[in-house]
Amino acid sequence: MKKRLISGMRPTGKLHLGHMLGILENWKKLQSTHDCFFMIADWHALTTGYRKTDDIPENIREMVLDLLAFGIDPEQATLYVQSHVPEIAELHLLLSMVIPVAWLERVPSYKDQIQELGQDIATYGFLGYPLLQTADILIVKGEVVPIGQDQLPHLELAREIVRRFHHIFGKEIFPEPVAILSEAPVVPGIDGRKMSKSFDNSISMSDSPDEIREKIKQTITDPEKIHKSDPGHPDICNIFFYHRFFSDKALIDTVNRTCRSGELGCVADKKQLAEILIDKLASIREKRIKLSQDTSVINKILTLGAENARKRAKETLVQVKEALHL
Repeated sequence: MKKRLISGMRPTGKLHLGHMLGILENWKKLQSTHDCFFMIADWHALTTGYRKTDDIPENIREMVLDLLAFGIDPEQATLYVQSHVPEIAELHLLLSMVIPVAWLERVPSYKDQIQELGQDIATYGFLGYPLLQTADILIVKGEVVPIGQDQLPHLELAREIVRRFHHIFGKEIFPEPVAILSEAPVVPGIDGRKMSKSFDNSISMSDSPDEIREKIKQTITDPEKIHKSDPGHPDICNIFFYHRFFSDKALIDTVNRTCRSGELGCVADKKQLAEILIDKLASIREKRIKLSQDTSVINKILTLGAENARKRAKETLVQVKEALHL
């Protein structure tokens, strides 16, 4: 039998090349080899964005359009919105009765993000979001979770919670989830920082050809290559980074050689990359436009996805309540 896999993303609106290379390529590959549950984590969006929630419904819609257009197949994977499965919240509540507060306070990202984002997010919900992540995984009895190296402490916390629950109540209900470590790259934005919607430096998968050309035109390149004839350093150039993932090997080799020799200028290189991106993203953009013309398709997919997730979730809750004598 296929192992059950659970993964999720917060709804931030249209997805960009960072999502595509960092997450979606992996999801698309895994959906044919695992029993996949892909979740749009709208409750998690509240942990840092609780003051502005009016854009969440539209962000969910935009994200689903991109997921489907990219090739996430609801016939192969279960795609659902977190808040459409209320059993997650109930399991989160029950697990909160047995987890020590100190376990949550020691999660590395807790203090780091408070320092970065401010005391405004030092809330009960933010402290408990790793526990909510645990509930996301355990409610469907997820066995494997694709994550980056930086999220390993969160998954280890989930494993500790499983062991503590089983020890206290003397009944084994949950598998201990294991990581599928992602080798996804950190994708630079057009300003050189990590590509992020919050930095306004992203290239969206659904951008029009003119938008792609304009954004690539603005992209920071090798700061030492001022003139075309100057020898370049592709290893530190954002444009070459994109070439490595979107261009064929022959062109990558040519760009690498001619940039270093001073034969290829940044302006010409940007123009050819823009056209490559436009061509690579054309099918996604066209499929997305078609899907956006009938919102009932999205609603149906999310409804069916929630029904399937809730079926698993209800079975899990029955076992949990029996163990707690509720």
